[in-house]
Amino acid sequence: MNFQWYPGHMTKAIRMMQENIKLIDIIIELTDARIPAAGRNPDIDELGKNKFRLIVLNKSDLADPAVTKMWRDYYESQGLFVMEMNSKTGNEATKVKTMIQNACAEKIEKDKKRGIVGRPIRAMVAGIPNVGKSTFINKLAGKASAKTGNKPGVTKGKQWISLGKNMQLLDTPGILWPKFEDETIGLHIALIGSLNDENLDTTELACELIKILKESYPNAIFEKYNITDEQINELSIEQFATPLSAVLSAIAINRKCLGQGGKPDMDRAAALLLDDFRNGRLGRISIERP
Repeated sequence: MNFQWYPGHMTKAIRMMQENIKLIDIIIELTDARIPAAGRNPDIDELGKNKFRLIVLNKSDLADPAVTKMWRDYYESQGLFVMEMNSKTGNEATKVKTMIQNACAEKIEKDKKRGIVGRPIRAMVAGIPNVGKSTFINKLAGKASAKTGNKPGVTKGKQWISLGKNMQLLDTPGILWPKFEDETIGLHIALIGSLNDENLDTTELACELIKILKESYPNAIFEKYNITDEQINELSIEQFATPLSAVLSAIAINRKCLGQGGKPDMDRAAALLLDDFRNGRLGRISIERP
């Protein structure tokens, strides 16, 4: 599959972040807890040299908790501050602010020694599209300070948001990088909805998801859509289908996603499967392990 997708506004966003980085004390990088590695933009690592760092494993309620703990331990072993968060329903705002203070403790102490008291911590919130940055900021601010939307590319420009007298957040647009060296990274980013589905073959994408789930969570699809091995075998023979496309056909049939002549509508079934995965209806699933 072709996963390259780099709209012009992302070039402007990188430039804007480079221009503002000198004002920043700490970078808060949000990554989707289901893909904690693929969901991290390497440009942010370069941008954040010599800055304090906090990694937020967002949407942790959608990820496998045991795997999320493995990722948290992994990043903490690299000297990074890490926390899990569910931006939509969690109440971790106070915990986040405390962790930002802890991460910047060295800077705060230096300011005190120089006689600088009360200067707010300035944090840049960064990440790839659709990982929940604006929802995260609104949770911290306690109000709708940033635009939100369940699709990539909602935030287009920078926004400064005050969190009382002691902290300021710089919201930035979701940014990808121009080329994925490893196609698996593009696949994982596409699966969580950080690429525009209109630019992808969603049927092929859904089959890739089925392949991943069969390896790591073999019962998730079969239980959700009431599929049996016998049904898969029959469909494979009848349609000369691969085991993966036979599963997608079974989803279409069992969920009445049918086209002319009662044939399985693979596009509708793919959209259904991807939506169920992205919204946690297949259970708590992690795509990557450290």
